Amino acid sequence: MNTAIALKIARIPSRGSSVTIQTKDRSKGPGSLVSKVGQSLRHLIASGQYVPGDKLPSEVELTETHRVSRTVVREAVAAMKSDGLVEVRQGAGIFVLDPDIQPHVNRRIDKARVSSDLEVLEVRAPLEIEAAGLAALRRSPAQEEAIFECHRQILRCIENDESIREADLALHFAIADATNNPLFRQHLEFHGAAAIPQSKVMPDPRPADQTAYRRMIHKEHEVIVMAISDRDEEAARNAMRDHLRGSQIRYRDLLRDFRAFSS
Repeated sequence: MNTAIALKIARIPSRGSSVTIQTKDRSKGPGSLVSKVGQSLRHLIASGQYVPGDKLPSEVELTETHRVSRTVVREAVAAMKSDGLVEVRQGAGIFVLDPDIQPHVNRRIDKARVSSDLEVLEVRAPLEIEAAGLAALRRSPAQEEAIFECHRQILRCIENDESIREADLALHFAIADATNNPLFRQHLEFHGAAAIPQSKVMPDPRPADQTAYRRMIHKEHEVIVMAISDRDEEAARNAMRDHLRGSQIRYRDLLRDFRAFSS
């Protein structure tokens, strides 16, 4: 292995590592705020403070409690909705779902979600491939650091058996920011959590399959991250192209599975 690449990979500590890396405080970034709000709400559900059927605090109450914008709250709720934790009822509020029965009653909804996410992926591809190449050319040391930290956060989510969707979105935001062209980030923000593929669209996903999927995505991200760090424009573009193309192939396979299941 190339020595320079080995040193860079060493910057992404494995579980239990005692390596300490000095980073700037980015706790106020939009991606971090969405993650914090989402983690808070997930904790309330996991701890039993809110059970299936309960109504969560309103959007206004959540913005006041967490001192964030409505956009942040909506992104956090959208991620939880995609993971099957809550349901947003127009004019009524946000309600906690029963994870034991929700996958069975939403097979048809999952198929629609796969189709919608695939459409978003196809639109994302040319812009994100360009963003990866520009990030490799333009990223500052601080932006490189932010990309590495987002990548580490995804690994922490995997090790804690948590959804990687919010951390995944934060990584793509960091890459978009490294282009130093705000329009790339605005494009991602427009699509929100729908821009990030995930495995929970599959009916009755098994924990082992979820973990394998998340680790595969982490490895695909690592190739992108290393190319950007090496300022290798062509490699960054190719890595992002392979990542998004792989996601499109997986989603098309899911659609074929749905058709076979319903036939």
